[in-house]
Amino acid sequence: QVQVVESGGGLVQPGGSLRLSCAASGSIFSIVAMTWYRQAPGKQRELVATITSSGSTNYGDSVKGRFTISRDNAKNTVYLQMNSLKPEDTAVYYCNGSYIDNDYALNIFDSWGQGIQVTVSS
Repeated sequence: QVQVVESGGGLVQPGGSLRLSCAASGSIFSIVAMTWYRQAPGKQRELVATITSSGSTNYGDSVKGRFTISRDNAKNTVYLQMNSLKPEDTAVYYCNGSYIDNDYALNIFDSWGQGIQVTVSS
């Protein structure tokens, strides 16, 4: 079964940093593109950052200059380095995207992981 598992969240003070990981497992040859999303209580899910197979990145306006998305192809893992965290970054963070399976077919992860809670508070 192909799945993604998010990790690395927690409680941090304003101005602090956290590094999230999104590990994909199962019959995966390679990750094509991966996006981090977040959802705060009472709000819609929003795009945080995306990374493509070529390494191109894109960020939501609210995190530009503070967050960095990266990938480790050998580990089928995508990271989100979050610096200068603000209380408004508090949310559950999820990852999702597309991958090439072991039959070399393009797929989209058809289920969301449990997400990981990030809380920024003093």
